[in-house]
Amino acid sequence: MAAQAQQETALDSLRDREIGVEQEHLDRVYLRLEEKIHEAEFLMNDAAQRGQVGTPGALAERDAQVFRAGIHLNRLNNEFEDFLFGRIDLLLGKDGKKGPDGAYTAVEPAEGAVRDDNTADIAETLHIGRIGVLDQDYTPLVIDWRAPAAAPFYRSTPVDPGRVVRRRVIRSKGRKVLGVEDDLMRPELKALLGGQELPVIGDGALMAALGQARSHTMRDIVASIQAEQDLVIRAPAASVTYVEGGPGTGKTAVALHRAAYLLYQDRRRYAGGILIVSPTPLLVAYTEGVLPSLGEEGQVAIRAIGSLVEGAEATLYDSPSVARAKGSSRMIKVLRKAARGALELNDSPTRLRVVAFGRRLELEAEELAGIRRAVLGGTAPVNLLRPRARKLLLDALWERSGAAGRHSDPELAAELRSSFDEDITSEDSFIAFLDAWWPELTPAAVLAAMADERRLGRWARRIMNPGEVRRVARSLRRDGSSVHDIAMLDELQAILGAPARPRKKRDLDPLDQLTGLEELMPVREESQRERAERLAAERTEYAHVIVDEAQDLTPMQWRMVGRRGRHATWTVVGDPAQSSWSDPDEAAEARDEALGTRPRRRFELTVNYRNPAEIAELASKVLALAMPGSESPRAVRSTGVEPRFTVVEDTLGETVRNEAARLLERVDGTVGVVVAMQRREEARRWLAGLGDRVVALGSLEAKGLEYDATVVVSPAEIADESPAGLRVLYVALTRATQQLTVVSAQRDEPDAAGVPDLLRD
Repeated sequence: MAAQAQQETALDSLRDREIGVEQEHLDRVYLRLEEKIHEAEFLMNDAAQRGQVGTPGALAERDAQVFRAGIHLNRLNNEFEDFLFGRIDLLLGKDGKKGPDGAYTAVEPAEGAVRDDNTADIAETLHIGRIGVLDQDYTPLVIDWRAPAAAPFYRSTPVDPGRVVRRRVIRSKGRKVLGVEDDLMRPELKALLGGQELPVIGDGALMAALGQARSHTMRDIVASIQAEQDLVIRAPAASVTYVEGGPGTGKTAVALHRAAYLLYQDRRRYAGGILIVSPTPLLVAYTEGVLPSLGEEGQVAIRAIGSLVEGAEATLYDSPSVARAKGSSRMIKVLRKAARGALELNDSPTRLRVVAFGRRLELEAEELAGIRRAVLGGTAPVNLLRPRARKLLLDALWERSGAAGRHSDPELAAELRSSFDEDITSEDSFIAFLDAWWPELTPAAVLAAMADERRLGRWARRIMNPGEVRRVARSLRRDGSSVHDIAMLDELQAILGAPARPRKKRDLDPLDQLTGLEELMPVREESQRERAERLAAERTEYAHVIVDEAQDLTPMQWRMVGRRGRHATWTVVGDPAQSSWSDPDEAAEARDEALGTRPRRRFELTVNYRNPAEIAELASKVLALAMPGSESPRAVRSTGVEPRFTVVEDTLGETVRNEAARLLERVDGTVGVVVAMQRREEARRWLAGLGDRVVALGSLEAKGLEYDATVVVSPAEIADESPAGLRVLYVALTRATQQLTVVSAQRDEPDAAGVPDLLRD
């Protein structure tokens, strides 16, 4: 016992010493960061003073300098907390070239780096962090995690170590180092650092990271990225990068880290912005803090699929049958007919009467209908066809006037026609008629018109059956929109088109008024920063599009996302086994249309870092039912805690509340209670008063989220919600990082041990 205590004391002493080594380095880094912040503040002050010179050139220079300095200062301040997380100790490299960050770029060790007696010297030590930091001599204090020199931190393994001897994960809070965890990549080697043998601390960084308690927001995985994930993050951006991976493989985290990496690698190319599309607002809220923590924000937009249309927001959920009708490609034909049919609403006039050349001219209903058919014969957007409608009306009136044969001279005839058109189009009666007969339509107005069941039945004849028409029309009469309504609004925007709007006049810059320049420049040119902000607000197309949980997108949603990436490169992340859409083949066809003929590069993530093996094994039983022949990702750890099964005793609500309270006592982090979609509000009432560590969510809302523990309520009820119900249940069962409880109701047909029928062998 005394020997064991002595050994533990020695290990503690070694750990404290190594923490002190990293603390000393961290102190140097923070000192350098403070110097860089002071430099950025000086640049900001200097730039502001340039505005007092009073010349247009000085103002332009001021704007550009303030913009650059402001971004730099904001970045430094954002990354000031907890940004140094890793270290690699390297053998001498095969070549001696230095990269732009001051680190050597060699991947493999030089010949002779390892001596015949299996000893070697550490030739280079690199610290890895969220941004790069150089000292005054341009020697790297911290390597940006996205830099080529940092790649070995993620890709090195004992099987293929490259130059890496030891990989260390550093845990810190603010300016204080809390601990270190080491992985030895060359355990057979005796490595020397400064003449002393290289020490190794801890049992491995990855397992320590996986065991940490979860919160309601996602942490970045920058300190624990694994080799197969790093290959995806650093993959070239050309064309389409398609990533498949089961639950817990880190797909969402990889997508976010890839956005940060692409901006680091080629900021000019991606100045057009990166769009990340998430399936739910919950997942957006869960992930939106990751990019700022990785050193990137501003050029990346994270949007829920129900938030892609300006001025509209999805707040409702459709029933599975309504969702299938609205999301199907069939809806395109219905919307096209509705857009044209909506022109006849609001008591569209059936007669046009005007006075020209002293005569009253009339066009009757049949002639007007013929003109409308002629105008709508093409495929141009309906609102953009108004000038053509106006021209054909004038042509018909000109023909009716009989004035076409009055002059044989072409110039006189053209002059007479021009005078005729001017007289007609200036008449209030013609203007009022055109506004009523060919009104400017909005997507919202057309969608509202579709809420009339009889009208929708005409437009959807031979496309939707009467039951679908009735259910869709009824759903459109609700206050608010669903995610499927948002995709329909976007489709209608493309069908209708939008007439060009005059640009909003900008306010004068107060500095212009102070210098008296307002008389010379009534409207000052946009500054670089103002232009960047305006373009970001107006942006509808992006340079790169990342689609998270892509398996859930409907055909209509793929069309909506595709319009935002017509000229983009793409990263598409998903798992067919988790799809909540009932017709994956139809969605795949729409996806391929959105992505076009771009070449595809495919990756597969195979390791489950979220679920313990005990939970993953249970979920695999549902996967076998949902998608026979599919393989679950391999879980990397086991906790020894089996899933718990319980049966409703008094009431469902009381049982669920008791189980949630039980889990809150057993885990330090969050507890998610997953129920069928129609029970969401009911479940929130069950959990009232238990605190903010527990959350109730519908089965479709659970996608991409993770909790320390979960309660899955009535698997049969979730599975029976829709044709994709078994895949949705598979998602629900794979949200927990530590413990899982399954509550069975009578519908689940539990056995004596409480195990529901769906989860039995």
